[in-house]
Amino acid sequence: MNRLFICALLTIGIIVETSPLVWSQELVNYDPGEQMIRFDLKKGTVYQMINRLSDITGYYFVYDSELINNDRKVRINPGDYKLKDLIREITGNNVDVKLQDKYLLLFISKGNTEITSELKLKSSADSVFIVKGRLLDRITGEPVVYGTIDVACGKKTTVSNQDGNFMLKLPDSLQSSVIRISHIGYLNRMISADVIAGKNIDIYLDQKIIPLQEIVVRMVDPKKVLREMLKRRQDNYNSETAYLTSFFREGIENRHGFNLTEAVLKIYKTGIHSTLASEQVKILKMRRLGTPNYNDSLIVRLKSSIYSCQMLDIIKNLPDFLDPQYYNYYNYSHTDITVLDERRVLVFFFEQKEEIKDPLFMGKLYIDAENYALLKATFQINPLYVEDAADILVLKQSRHIKAIPQSAIYEVSYVPVDGKYYLNHVRADLTLKMKKRGSLFSSNEHVWFEMANCETNTSGVKRFANEEIVSNKNFLSEVSYSYDEAFWGNFNTLLPEKSLKELIRKYNFDIGN
Repeated sequence: MNRLFICALLTIGIIVETSPLVWSQELVNYDPGEQMIRFDLKKGTVYQMINRLSDITGYYFVYDSELINNDRKVRINPGDYKLKDLIREITGNNVDVKLQDKYLLLFISKGNTEITSELKLKSSADSVFIVKGRLLDRITGEPVVYGTIDVACGKKTTVSNQDGNFMLKLPDSLQSSVIRISHIGYLNRMISADVIAGKNIDIYLDQKIIPLQEIVVRMVDPKKVLREMLKRRQDNYNSETAYLTSFFREGIENRHGFNLTEAVLKIYKTGIHSTLASEQVKILKMRRLGTPNYNDSLIVRLKSSIYSCQMLDIIKNLPDFLDPQYYNYYNYSHTDITVLDERRVLVFFFEQKEEIKDPLFMGKLYIDAENYALLKATFQINPLYVEDAADILVLKQSRHIKAIPQSAIYEVSYVPVDGKYYLNHVRADLTLKMKKRGSLFSSNEHVWFEMANCETNTSGVKRFANEEIVSNKNFLSEVSYSYDEAFWGNFNTLLPEKSLKELIRKYNFDIGN
């Protein structure tokens, strides 16, 4: 496992973050490796051993598993050890330790130089460092999908992909900053950037358990909360213009192959009370990958996915399930309480009423219990009626092939930047059944698009020149744009999932990072 692990003590939803050691500012020469440890685990993998060591000491252990093999099996004689000696016994390497806050960085020194992975290397022209890794649930080991990784009050950010993987490129000026990792339902993790810079990390997140005795049992009126959320939009969400630098990608997959388009967009984003037509988009970088001899006749054109991403800013462009004039079409219920950033979050479920037969939505809304900001929404077209939504989803049908929607699933989230919430990430996944007219046979086509905001800038914002902008109603795959070798440069992007990587490698494309 090519990973750097951060291990922490977990006790049923409670994380112990304090070390049993107490020291003052005067102990600048304190060597944590000299601490005596009584160790009781006889055998296990390197990871299991270090996780047990984390339980005993309360430290977060940070190390690059390109240098230390986590899967190697180890036998240790129980007894008393100096911490440094025990770590060397476990890892089988002549490692040194360096303490920073509650983190113990393990590294192999050569002279006065720490050996780290190649991610640490950068040219003077780049002037950036990289934080790269994966978010996992500590209990289940499953990926934490669409977790937010940000720094500098949310102005530089990315999200983890469907495998939990992420990469964040930051300017050298932020080496001393703190990386924040957050996801609804989990405790935040705060890590110094210089501790993990240039390393490939696995970060285990701890679920936040809300004890029943802390919950005040009372009736919550969902429609009242929704109205309050709308009432506070002006206070919670940005009403001024801003530049959003976003990573966008769209893909089409079927049994004949795939098409993938990726781009870095700069968006002139207007406030919540302005129209969508007032926004502008320009392309900073773009590339397209496609299967050779892909049968374009089987591709059903979707309405522009850039435009769809902008439309999915559901705070600015209210869908019917948030619009009070359509509340009578839906049933709403309060189903759960969770957390984000140590704040309570109310969870509401909604679905169309039984007597409504049109293709409407169903899903969940996550609303901050204190300021009533909508933080996240997951929703889909009701599966009972999704086939009736073809005219909504499909721009034009072929005379020879009929596209029948099978599912349409969406996710939208927001993140605070300097006290105001901005669009953070949107994703749509659509499955279509493709059937030749007059034929008994059909095949499925998966169409998806997503956009993640990677940087928010509110200074010196002005409209783009007309010759710079691309129509948000165009098909991005039809837009002409140049390709260069050193492709993404310092732009932040979403990492491709394992399944997408395998698909791309199958056709011998080189996608780099």
